[in-house]
Amino acid sequence: MLIDTHCHLDAPEFAADRAAVAERARAAGVGAIVNPSIAARTFADTVAVREAFGCLPAFGMHPMYLAEHRDEHLDLLRETLVRQQAVAVGEIGLDFFVPGLDAERQIALLDAQLRIARELDLPVLLHVRRAVDAVLKCLRRQRVRGGIAHAFNGSAQQAQAFIDLGFKLGFGGAMTYPRALNLRRLAADLPLESIVLETDAPDMPPEWLNRGRNEPAELPRIARLLADLRGLPFEEVVAATTANALSVLNIHQSENLGGTSEAPSLSLPPLLRR
Repeated sequence: MLIDTHCHLDAPEFAADRAAVAERARAAGVGAIVNPSIAARTFADTVAVREAFGCLPAFGMHPMYLAEHRDEHLDLLRETLVRQQAVAVGEIGLDFFVPGLDAERQIALLDAQLRIARELDLPVLLHVRRAVDAVLKCLRRQRVRGGIAHAFNGSAQQAQAFIDLGFKLGFGGAMTYPRALNLRRLAADLPLESIVLETDAPDMPPEWLNRGRNEPAELPRIARLLADLRGLPFEEVVAATTANALSVLNIHQSENLGGTSEAPSLSLPPLLRR
């Protein structure tokens, strides 16, 4: 099975056909979807897609929605992470690309959420846009158990810095564009045990969708491209990236994880429900 380590199945773009999207993912061999929240207002939506489709929940406050985050939401975040048995704190991070987002306030919010992750011993799902070094600085200041650098797009040296801190690197649709030469080099050259797969659906569509809506059923084709870049059998890439995701996320053998997992010592029933 494949694990989509970052998909917003609760997004409004899926309102009309959410169940069909989940069914297409299941039919394509995607056995698990990690659904991160973006703000306190979406915590309930994250819970809803877990209850309806078996998605694995993560809860956090995304830097792009800085204007709506409040200090009291941090208490709600901590409570929700515990009550809902989250697999990670996320989506959290820094975005120095979008204009008008106060950098100092973003850093303070990230530090606060990293402290919660450290307190609860949870991994984190990181949004990192034009802010790799700043995020690494926060991680060195607030040490957590690791996590995933979502949609990684840094240098080989920055990739190694994340790996040294216990992180996996998320690769998805951006890697599929022929002009994404740096990403393709990283995908080919980084240790396979440091890579996980993601779609970020409905965003970050792969090249073949021609900027259309992305969805988790695209993950097998993304995995096949990674296999081609590395010159490896598709099945080996599926097994490795699934094992990587299981190792870094707060997933236990009791979770409803999918199918016949290639990860050793795990024998779990299907996750994505019909």
